[in-house]
Formats: sequence, C-alpha cells, structure tokens
Amino acid sequence: MSQKSAAYLHNQQREAIRQLARSWIWRSELPTWLLIITIYGGWFGVLACWQTLGLWPATLLLILFTAWYMSLQHELIHGHPTRYPWLNQLFGTLPLAVWYPYGLYRDSHLAHHRNHQLTLPDEDPETYYFSAERWRRFPRWQRRVIVLRNTFAGRVLLAPLLDIIGTLATMMQAFRKRDGRNIAMWLTHGALLALLFAWLQACGFSIVWFLLAVSYPALGITKVRSFLEHRADDEPLARSVINEAAWPWRLLFLNLNYHSVHHDLPGLPWYGLRKVYALYREEYQQRNRGFVVQGYREWLRRFLFAAVDVTAHPTSFAADRVSKDDD
Repeated sequence: MSQKSAAYLHNQQREAIRQLARSWIWRSELPTWLLIITIYGGWFGVLACWQTLGLWPATLLLILFTAWYMSLQHELIHGHPTRYPWLNQLFGTLPLAVWYPYGLYRDSHLAHHRNHQLTLPDEDPETYYFSAERWRRFPRWQRRVIVLRNTFAGRVLLAPLLDIIGTLATMMQAFRKRDGRNIAMWLTHGALLALLFAWLQACGFSIVWFLLAVSYPALGITKVRSFLEHRADDEPLARSVINEAAWPWRLLFLNLNYHSVHHDLPGLPWYGLRKVYALYREEYQQRNRGFVVQGYREWLRRFLFAAVDVTAHPTSFAADRVSKDDD
C-alpha cells in the first residue's frame, strides 16, 4: 500500500495494518487472483453456454459479471494483485463493459484520489458538482436533466447515457487535437472491442442485445454504488461516505461501500476494507462527520424520485459571491 497517499487514523492503526499485510493471504493476493479467474471464467463461460442457459438467465448473469468486472478494474488501478502496473493493466484492458478504455478510467480515477480536491469542480474529474459560474450558464433544460440525473432512478437509468456521450466526446476531442497518446489508447480499445464483438458473433449472441441489455444495465448498477458517494464538506476527510451495505452489494462492489476508508487508504486491498472498518468503526464515523448510510436501500427510499442537491458546488458558489461583492 502506498505510504505517501495513506491517511491513517493513528500510529496504532498503521501498525495493525502492517501486521495484516504480513499474512499469507494478503501477500499472495489470493482473493484477487480468484476474483480474476471467476469473473473472466464466468463472463466467457456464460457466453459460450448461453443457448443452453437461455437468453434471459444468460443476460442477467452477463450483467452481473460485467458490473463485477468494472469493480475489478478499480482494484487493478490501485495496484492489485501485482506490484507491476503494466501487468495489472493487462488484466483490465479487455473492454467487457464496452465503453471505457482502461487508460481513460485509470487516469481519471487516480486524479480523483487527490483528497484535498475531492468534489471540487474543474479539479476532481469524477465530481458531479459544477462551478457556480458554469451552473449559472446552463440553459433551463440542461439544469432539469441534471436534476433528474440526481435522483436515484435518474442516476441508474439516465446517467450511463450521459457518461457514454461524454466519453465519446472525449474520444472525438483526442482525434481532433491529434493527441497521439490518447489516440493510441482509443485505437487499442477499438481493436479489442472488435475482437470481443467477433466472439459475440461466433457465439451467436446479438451485439445490439449485448449493448442494450447487458452493457447499459451493468453501467447502471455501478451508479448505485456511486450515488451520493461524495459530498461537499469543508473537511476533505469527511467528503466520502460509509455505506453499511449488505454482503451481496459488498461483494459486487468489492467493499467500496466503505468509501471513506478507501479514500483514506487507497492501497488497501478490497478484502481488507471491511476488516479495517470493523476494527475502527466508531473512529471512522467520527472522522467523516457522520456521513453514514445504512445500505443502498436508504438512498432508494429517500431519493428514488427526489433529487439530491448536487448542483453548484457550495465552495465555488461562495467564492463567486465574494468575487461579485468585491467588484
């Protein structure tokens, strides 16, 4: 685990984690290796046998494995199961989820982990907040779309489409600016996607069905995890949620529901997050100022059709107001 980016509760916790990291399970990274085998074996196995399974059972299983694969990609980005980034990248480059090149996700996500800039518009590439100036310039229809996206239903059903549009715009920008590094990334992604589609056709599985009935719903499931995952707060360590979700969600999201712990200790392996949280539960809940939720059902109940207030960032709004007063 990276010592530079780790924010321990205290020296006792640092030593406790060092002891955990010396165990054979942690040193071997066996849980992550088994995860790689299970996800790849399950994804390709379901496709190979989908006619025996039936279309709908196969579709549901593919949605599950595709969403799980995106959780695995996150783990690979954070340095698991090996210490070699190039090797970890090999395990996550295949575009099973279609839309996002691994390199694009990696660069964006690592920039997101600058905790002192978390949620800040124009600084955090994964924030849902906007600067006050940008929010003010949005036409009314665009504000309505954003507010709709900020409901739980909108985040699951609409946000994947908006993300896909934004990702394709990023691709077009790379080609327009003749950005060699990013063009190479997109060409590699496209070539691997062509191979993946060829495999789908060889299995007799519709590419259109896969895009609409597998890939898109899988992206929607990932939006369950990221719903109100971060909030604007003057204390950076209080900006990430602790979601005490049930075990199926924890397994699917590889314990990223303990998001505050993950941002404090980004190098902690997925199977260590719950253990560390359980050891220091009260201290973490104090540290993030009670930003705790009792499972995703609570978000569903509170925000199914009600929008969470994630629009103009309050810090930028206040700065904008001060600037106007000075003028």
